[in-house]
Amino acid sequence: MDRNEFYGSNHRSFSCTDCHSTEYVNFPHPGELRMELKYNCLDCHGGDETFSSFSFEEIEADYRQSTHFKLEEEGFTCWKCHDPHSYKINIRDSKNLKETILYDNTICLNCHSDFSRFQLLTAREEINILEKHEWLPNQASHFSSVRCIECHTRINDSILVSHLILPKEEAVRRCNECHSKNSLLMASLYKFQSREQRSDGFLNGIMLNESYVIGANRNVYLNGISIALVAVVSLIMIVHIVFRLIRK
Repeated sequence: MDRNEFYGSNHRSFSCTDCHSTEYVNFPHPGELRMELKYNCLDCHGGDETFSSFSFEEIEADYRQSTHFKLEEEGFTCWKCHDPHSYKINIRDSKNLKETILYDNTICLNCHSDFSRFQLLTAREEINILEKHEWLPNQASHFSSVRCIECHTRINDSILVSHLILPKEEAVRRCNECHSKNSLLMASLYKFQSREQRSDGFLNGIMLNESYVIGANRNVYLNGISIALVAVVSLIMIVHIVFRLIRK
């Protein structure tokens, strides 16, 4: 395992024996340990209120409807895409969307552009990704600007990243599904940013496609300043009224 990758991952605070046999404290590790039963995500994260906000159970239900689930008998698990020693949540932690896109697409391309790995899971012939996407205009720009899952999954409003991989026949192919005011990207790639903006009072800005309308777009700081100004003006008016009553 790559030391730097592990200490940059979500599981960096774990010791080896939190997940593995106590025999892993010895190095080199005994060969038979390769056969020990491995945990999956729900073994640790399922049914735990601490992780309820991440909706692991819903992710599992989503995955069970995907085209990947049919490969389960051949050993297709969470770890085929998310190596527990290096996996990190990118969409929530990265401020650079391009890095997130590259990181997430690499997960898909680890198999779909590497035929030797692809053959471990299926007997299908090699697929040329570029040829399969020849219909896509400005192909290179699309590949660097959106994730594979934007077009190849079904959107789920209750989880941050959809895990329901669709059959190729159901993939998005119409331009207006992304290039419109009601873009599906707002419910997938930009979902986390949208939630963050909502929490700051920018819901109307999202609905209005980031255009500015006086009285519609809200900002918590401007809200605070406005309330303070109203309070000061109200205080001045009250003081003025009191003095007038006293004089009268």
